[in-house]
Amino acid sequence: MTLSEDQAWAAFEARDRDFDGRFVVAVATTRIYCRPSCPARRPKRDHVRFFADPAEARGAGFRACLRCRPDEAARDQVAVARAIKLLGDADRTLGLEELAGAVGYAPHHFQRLFTRRVGLSPAAYARALRADRAEQALVGSATVTEAIYEAGYSGPSRFYADAERQLGMTPSAWRDGGRGATIHWTVAETELGPLLIAATDRGICRLTFGEDEEALRRRFPMAELVHDPDAPLIRSALASVASPAASHDLPIDVEGTAFQLRVWGELRKIPAGETRSYADIAAAVGQAGAVRAVGTANGSNPVAVLVPCHRVIRSDGSLGGYAGGLDRKRRLLAAEGVNLIAPTLL
Repeated sequence: MTLSEDQAWAAFEARDRDFDGRFVVAVATTRIYCRPSCPARRPKRDHVRFFADPAEARGAGFRACLRCRPDEAARDQVAVARAIKLLGDADRTLGLEELAGAVGYAPHHFQRLFTRRVGLSPAAYARALRADRAEQALVGSATVTEAIYEAGYSGPSRFYADAERQLGMTPSAWRDGGRGATIHWTVAETELGPLLIAATDRGICRLTFGEDEEALRRRFPMAELVHDPDAPLIRSALASVASPAASHDLPIDVEGTAFQLRVWGELRKIPAGETRSYADIAAAVGQAGAVRAVGTANGSNPVAVLVPCHRVIRSDGSLGGYAGGLDRKRRLLAAEGVNLIAPTLL
């Protein structure tokens, strides 16, 4: 497994549905294996073994729990993977009922299942895919109208509604480097060094260490940049950086690919004071083999701390990478009370 036994036990004790399908729990006294979320009474820790999947548990002589039906977790994974493939077809637009029917589930059940595993509802995931295609089409197309149909939209109204929600600005503004958008910003001195904070009226759009106004202008050359250190969102973001262990619910206004949004959404679920491995995040977004891609998505995170990519480390306990530098990553984790077990690797 990509998880340690302590992590697996903690997920089992918490009956955490997010871990269903990532491993199974076998009980030596009953010879039964269960999902992590099984509602049955918890056995003693000494009686428990963990296996990567049901096949491995069956090979060790255990049988499936009739209450939580752990073998169906594998079926759930296949169904979600199939749905993701169907949603990726630009030539088709599937509603929830049609999508759920295609993978053999009732609509409301599949809505919950898909959202739990992917971090986005099927509709939100489809919008993210279309926005991803729109982003590429806007760069390569002669007109916005051409990009609309190239991205798989049925017409302009849906495209503009999705793009405003996904990109944080109108499609033409995005295509023109932020033309028509107003971004309030400042560079604040913090204990971790200079910090660029930028926000639209919808949320924080940039929060990075070591960048300045020039870097922001390169990213949004046609936007109106307003130096405004007293803007409420900017002041709140600065307070969040000063107290990384506190919970943060500030709105963010970022654009990204469907995969990036899934990864960033999973990062926001990691509680302060805890870490996950890159492999954990890959498994959580339903693509266990995409560890390298998760690392890339982490590195492209535009909103540090609020999307806590610093809480992702390597499976061996070493820090891995961090766009703001490993010293900042180590200090952020220390401020949250994380004990790094491999100091020689830092």
